[in-house]
Amino acid sequence: MSHLAPLDPESPAEPLAALPPPPRPRPRGPASLVVLAVLAVGYTLWAAQTVILPIMLAAFFSMVGNPIIRLLRKLHLPRFLAALLVIVVGVAGTIALAVQLVGPAAVWFQQAPSQMRQISREVRDFTKPVQQANQAAESFARAAGGETGRQVQIVRTQLDDPYRALVRAPKLAASVLAVVLLTFFFMVYGENLQRHAIALLPSRAQQRFTTGIMLEIEREVSRYVLTISMINTAVGMIYAGILYALGIPVQEALLWGTVVALLNFAPYVGPLIGVMLMLLMGFVTFDTPAASALPAALYLVLHTIEGQVVTPIILGRRMAISPLMLILALMLFGWLWGLVGLLLAVPLLVCIKMILSRLDGMQRWARLLE
Repeated sequence: MSHLAPLDPESPAEPLAALPPPPRPRPRGPASLVVLAVLAVGYTLWAAQTVILPIMLAAFFSMVGNPIIRLLRKLHLPRFLAALLVIVVGVAGTIALAVQLVGPAAVWFQQAPSQMRQISREVRDFTKPVQQANQAAESFARAAGGETGRQVQIVRTQLDDPYRALVRAPKLAASVLAVVLLTFFFMVYGENLQRHAIALLPSRAQQRFTTGIMLEIEREVSRYVLTISMINTAVGMIYAGILYALGIPVQEALLWGTVVALLNFAPYVGPLIGVMLMLLMGFVTFDTPAASALPAALYLVLHTIEGQVVTPIILGRRMAISPLMLILALMLFGWLWGLVGLLLAVPLLVCIKMILSRLDGMQRWARLLE
C-alpha cells in the first residue's frame, strides 16, 4: 500500500500556467463628446454636399451596373470594355429619354400656371359660401372687440436674375460629367481600390474577414439596387401605358411614367408626392371630376400592387427595413441632400443594416432597423 508524502507548507508551490491577460475594454467617450461628433459629421455632410453627392451618386450607379459587368465578364469581356459598354448604353438611353421628355415637360410647365388659376377659381367658387360665412364671423368678432381698422397688406416683389440660370448651367453640366466619370472609374478600378484598402489591415485573418464581408455586401447590395431599379422602371412603363390608354399623348405619358419611376425610389414619401402630382395632372388634363381623379386612383392601385405583392415576392424579407426607420432616414437624408438624399436613403440604410449584421456585437443594432 502506497503512502502519499505529506505536503510541506514551507515548500514552494508549483508555478501555475501563464494565462493570457483579459482584453482591455474599449474606452468610451462621454455622451457630450459623442453628440458633438454626430453634429460635426452631420454638418460636414451638409456643407460638403457639392463634393459628396457626385461620389454617392456614382457609387449608386456603379452598384446598379456591377451585376451587368459581372455577367459580361463571364462572356470573357475585359472589365474596362464592359464598364465602357454599360456607361455608353446608360448615357445614350438617358439622353434619348430626355430628348423625348423635354418637349412635353416644357409645354406642361407653360400651361400649368393658367390651368392652376382656372382650377383655383373653380375651387374658390365651390367654397365661396364657406368663405363668406368665415368673413361674416370675422367681421362680427372684430366689431365685438372694437376693431374697425383694416389689416395692412404687405406686397413683396422678387426680381428674377437673368444671369442666375447662365451661372447654374455650367455647374450642372460639370456635376453630371463628374458623376458619369466617377461611375466609370468606380466600375473599373473599384475592386483594386477595395483590395488595396483591405491590404492595409495588420493581419491576414482580418483581411480575409473584411474581404468576405465587403464582397458579400457589395454583391447583395448591387443585386438589391439593380432589382429595385428594374421594378421601378417597370412600374413607370406600366403607368405610362395606362396613361396612353386613357388618351394622353405618348410623350406626356412617358414623362409621367418617368416621374413615377423616380419617385418610387423614396418609399412612402415618393408615392404620396406622386398621388398629388397625378391628381393635379388629372385636373389639368381632363374636364370631369371623375376623369380627373382616375390617374391618381390608378397610380395608387399600381403602387399598392407593387409595394405589397411584387417587391416582397422578389426580394423577400432579407432586405426588410422598418417603416419607421425608413421614414426617419428619408427625413434625415432629404433634409441633408434634398431630392438626391431621398433617392439614396434606402440604399444607404440597406448598406448600414448589412454591415451591422456582420459585425460582432452589432447584430442588435441591425435588428433595430428591421
